[in-house]
Amino acid sequence: MTASSMAEARDIAAHFIARMDSGTWSESDEAKLQAWLSEDLKRHGLFLEMQAEWLALTPSVETSALTAPEDLGEPEAGSRRWARRGILGGIAASAAIVFGCTRWAEGPSEFSTRLGEIRRLPLSDGSVMTINSGSNLSVAMEKRSRQVELAQGEAWFEVAKDAHRPFVVTAGNVRVRAVGTAFSVRRRETGVEVQVTEGVVETWSDGDRSLRMRLKAGDRAMLSAHAVLDYETDISSSVDRSLAWRSGMIDLDGRTLADAAEEFNRYNTRQIIIADSRVAREELSGLFRINDPEGFAETVKTSLGVSVDMTQSEIIRIK
Repeated sequence: MTASSMAEARDIAAHFIARMDSGTWSESDEAKLQAWLSEDLKRHGLFLEMQAEWLALTPSVETSALTAPEDLGEPEAGSRRWARRGILGGIAASAAIVFGCTRWAEGPSEFSTRLGEIRRLPLSDGSVMTINSGSNLSVAMEKRSRQVELAQGEAWFEVAKDAHRPFVVTAGNVRVRAVGTAFSVRRRETGVEVQVTEGVVETWSDGDRSLRMRLKAGDRAMLSAHAVLDYETDISSSVDRSLAWRSGMIDLDGRTLADAAEEFNRYNTRQIIIADSRVAREELSGLFRINDPEGFAETVKTSLGVSVDMTQSEIIRIK
């Protein structure tokens, strides 16, 4: 992009993000955003960077995600809120985009994200879901229930309270039920990972009803159709780090390079390959942008003194 086109793209991205934060995001808005992103692949990375900047001015990522916190009368929180809106409002002033004002329809809807794309979507009941890279899911808002089927990938849900309409996420044989809470569901090769950031959820498997369990904020569980593969409780900081993708980041805290490479490869066409099994077991901590595998590779090279080959356009080889 040229300097002028980059400035224009930032203006448009800021306008989209400010619109998301306004609480009036619509199907028409989403269609315009996807059309704009599809015109240039570089816009995906720019959009994530702008989202991260937006979040940097938010007092609490865990409670607000990409939504502005309500002004509860606290001077610091209120000033940050309006400072953020003022900054992005100024950036977006030159973007001339016309939006509709309709809400999501009640009927079943399907949503998907491309590699490296993260989408935040409001639902008609007041809930909000943030969908991670390479994911596919469907949503059905019914009179007596709210149903989400996660076919692939990962999503984080902020569920609006409605005791008469339980919110149920289906991932294969695994079910996760909530009334008013916040939690993530991720489909992995070995099972389904559930992490709770607020409130309490109930989870079970259609393959084995005896696996029913309750998870509270700060808990994590990995389940399959017939077993609880892993369970950890009171690990709020670890849960928050694993959900750093909501703000366009990867937060490593003693993770192996093999795990780190897997995470980066979820978001980028340029794949990281750890060619030496001994190097793959090395551990690293740090906070990285999900769309910057090159920066991560340079950090690994400097920190661990390993060899990094970035001559190939689609592969970064660490050995």
